[in-house]
Amino acid sequence: MKKAYRVLARLIAALVVVQAAAIAYGAFAIDKVVNNAKDHGNTIADASSKLDGGAGYGVHALVGMLAIPLIAIVLFVVAFMAHIPDGVKWAGFILLDVVVQVVLGVAAHSLAALGWLHGPNALVLFALAIYTGRRVAADPVSEPVATSAPSTAR
Repeated sequence: MKKAYRVLARLIAALVVVQAAAIAYGAFAIDKVVNNAKDHGNTIADASSKLDGGAGYGVHALVGMLAIPLIAIVLFVVAFMAHIPDGVKWAGFILLDVVVQVVLGVAAHSLAALGWLHGPNALVLFALAIYTGRRVAADPVSEPVATSAPSTAR
C-alpha cells in the first residue's frame, strides 16, 4: 500500500505537468490561428473546436476535471490502508487542494481574474504531491515482514 500511495502522489504531480503543457499548447495554438486569420469574426470559437488548440484545452479539462480528482480520491482512500504516519493528513491536503483547483478553474470562466489564483495553486498542488510522495520514500518504517518465531523446543 505504501508503494501505491507513493505512485499515486507522484502521478498527480506528473499530471499537473501535463496540465501546464496542455494549456500552453492550447493557448499558443489558438494564438497562431488568431494571428493567421483574415476575418476575426468567429476565429477563436473555430480554433477551439478544431485540433488547432482545442486539443490542448480538451486535455487540460479532461485531466483537471476527471483524472486528477479521481486519483486524489483514490490516494485518500489508499492513505487509510497504507498506515503511513500523517499519510491521511497529506492525502487530505492534496484532495482539498484539488477541490480548490477545480473550483478556481470552473469559476475562472465567469471571473477571469481567478486565473491569477488557478495557475499558482497548480504549483502548490505539484509541490504537495511531490512532498507527499517523497515522505513515503523517506519513511524509515518498512512494511511488516512475516517472520517465523524462533523455536523454543529442544
